[in-house]
Amino acid sequence: MIKYLVVLLWPVAAAAHPAASQAADYPASMFGIRSDGVTLNTRSIQYAVDYIHDKGGGKLVFDVGRYLTGSIHLRSGVGLELKEGAVLLGSLNPFDYDKDGFTALLLADSVRDISISGRGVIDGQGRAVAAAIVGLARSGVIHDPLQHDRPNEANRPMLIYFRHCSEVALKDITLANAASWVETYDQCSGLTIDSIRVDSKAYWNNDGMDVVDCSQVKITGCTIDAADDGICLKSHDPAAACTDVLIRDCTIRSSANAIKFGTVSRGGFRKIRILHNRVYNTYRSALALEAVDGAVIQDVLADSLTAVNTGNALFVRIGARSGSRESKIAGVTIRHFSIEIAAAKADSGYPYEGPIEDQPRNISPMVLTGLPGALLQDIRLEDVTVRYPGGGNAFIASRGLTDSVPELPANYPEFSMFRELPAWGLYFRHARGIQVKNLRLFCAARDYRTAIVLDDVEGGTWEGTVVKEPGNKKVFFLKGSSGVGMK
Repeated sequence: MIKYLVVLLWPVAAAAHPAASQAADYPASMFGIRSDGVTLNTRSIQYAVDYIHDKGGGKLVFDVGRYLTGSIHLRSGVGLELKEGAVLLGSLNPFDYDKDGFTALLLADSVRDISISGRGVIDGQGRAVAAAIVGLARSGVIHDPLQHDRPNEANRPMLIYFRHCSEVALKDITLANAASWVETYDQCSGLTIDSIRVDSKAYWNNDGMDVVDCSQVKITGCTIDAADDGICLKSHDPAAACTDVLIRDCTIRSSANAIKFGTVSRGGFRKIRILHNRVYNTYRSALALEAVDGAVIQDVLADSLTAVNTGNALFVRIGARSGSRESKIAGVTIRHFSIEIAAAKADSGYPYEGPIEDQPRNISPMVLTGLPGALLQDIRLEDVTVRYPGGGNAFIASRGLTDSVPELPANYPEFSMFRELPAWGLYFRHARGIQVKNLRLFCAARDYRTAIVLDDVEGGTWEGTVVKEPGNKKVFFLKGSSGVGMK
């Protein structure tokens, strides 16, 4: 009878030990990882990640507590799960972070099937880390030019830097207080980011999310509050592109742009869907599409975006900043937008505001401009409503209605780059084959400018426009434009 009981109970005892059963979940405590917020756990966490990988994969689970660490390298088949109340805490010592081009708390290179999940927090303690780097740079221990009295982005650790990875998933986690860009995914495929929260206003360059030349990307249900661009698609490789990207049901606040393509734009952006997103208290553009380094932007649909208190609704720009080929933007549809432009500086009161010198004196809510010989093509605006406080003052104006606007092909692209434009509502320049339907522009206070200016626009259709402003001035001003059928 005793022998029978031993046989019966043996599987139960083994199941309680992950190493014996190769269970999917491994508690951090199993590896001696301390949750006191003081013990540096870098080596023990890395050992756990390597161990789980060698055992065929699984999740390293962190229970309630504060886990101090430097850089961790994820390996294929390994996930990190932070339960509610668990905090993965970045070390304050800059030398606890590994660097390979860029530096980060969590690193992965050329691995697959990795994940970060749970309702816990990854906190980079970025402001203190950046201050430590400044001190080391001033003492000559590390080399950094300290431009604008801040360390170079490459010297400051991100929270996440994954490159050349496939099947990457983030869910529910909170990312907070990075010293640089919060999370960067570089030439990854099969990237799913769902219902995460980014709260990163700790320092400069706190982009909420950078997606670089990635494919098959889904970003859904995220909340982002960042001291730089919110969701930023980039293209570093002229032979690569961001392709098949979905951004849906996200809420974004930014001291720069909410959703942006670029600024680095060498390859391209294709088959991008931006659906049902919300923007608030954003200093620059709710949506910015920028091809300035030879990129091709095509097959883009942005549908159902609502923005309140933003500096600019829409900025679309072809430039010639760098690269050996001509940039191109074609096949872009913007529809069902409802935008309220800020009456004052939209990010006032945040720790790292957008620079006051970049604030135009008289704002133009929508700016779409190519270059001579590099025209915007097949741009469609449909059911777009913009409410602008108005009050543009001719006495402080830097440019009148008939004055030429500089091209500035090599300048850094932002809606404020021209300082001031001759339209208070929509400025369209160097474009061909545009389609505008059911555009509604509302100006609360009289503005000295006209509502819409078309400058070097060839062909297209324009119907159903409603413009309301005090004084009922002429709505359109056409300069060097032809073939636009207006109804």
